[in-house]
Amino acid sequence: MTAIGTIDRPVTHDPLKQALMTAHTTSEQPHGSATADFITAGAITSRQNRTREMQLIPEALARAHMDDRMREADAERRALRLVAARRMQRRAERVSLRARRALAMAVMH
Repeated sequence: MTAIGTIDRPVTHDPLKQALMTAHTTSEQPHGSATADFITAGAITSRQNRTREMQLIPEALARAHMDDRMREADAERRALRLVAARRMQRRAERVSLRARRALAMAVMH
């Protein structure tokens, strides 16, 4: 039985003997199906690039996650500073009003 391999279960586990994924313009095979091109140099290059890219994916995801966390932390710090500034402004307005009342009382007596 000669079953053609799939991506999950290739015919061979040797990356040098695996077929490259190339797109055909003819209608006899679906787009992106594996062909019988056993170009080992291209297979090595494509698999090395893919492996390198795949190895860098977690690093890129971690960097993006940390950027999101840093943005969230900055936004939270800005919000806390704004709340503190409003609280201090209200306190200063109350103190100013109290001082004006005290001055008015001192002038009237």
